[in-house]
Amino acid sequence: MGEMDAVENEALWDEFHQLVNMTSQELGAWLETREAAESTETLPAGVDTEAGRHVLSILLKRRVDLTDDDVQLMHQVVEAVETRQERVVGAGDSQWRHSLMTLGHDPLKPGNRR
Repeated sequence: MGEMDAVENEALWDEFHQLVNMTSQELGAWLETREAAESTETLPAGVDTEAGRHVLSILLKRRVDLTDDDVQLMHQVVEAVETRQERVVGAGDSQWRHSLMTLGHDPLKPGNRR
């Protein structure tokens, strides 16, 4: 890995962990709830419990243990969370909030900076 890649990956790691504001325990519990309720609510394309499980696995890793797939998903999560937040529908829109939570970001969590 080149020096530039290392700097970019460090910046991605930091941004990912700022946006993914749910703990691994919170996300794990949410995904269990999500999987139980999948038949009652559809999520936008690209947001599913499989992606959420991958986010959860990344939260449990050290930076040096990331795979290329992890880095790719981290880019996707950062982009998805930023895009969904730009289109703020409102805190009362549960589908909007749930799609973000499935990626590990709770927009209503106290201390949310974005």
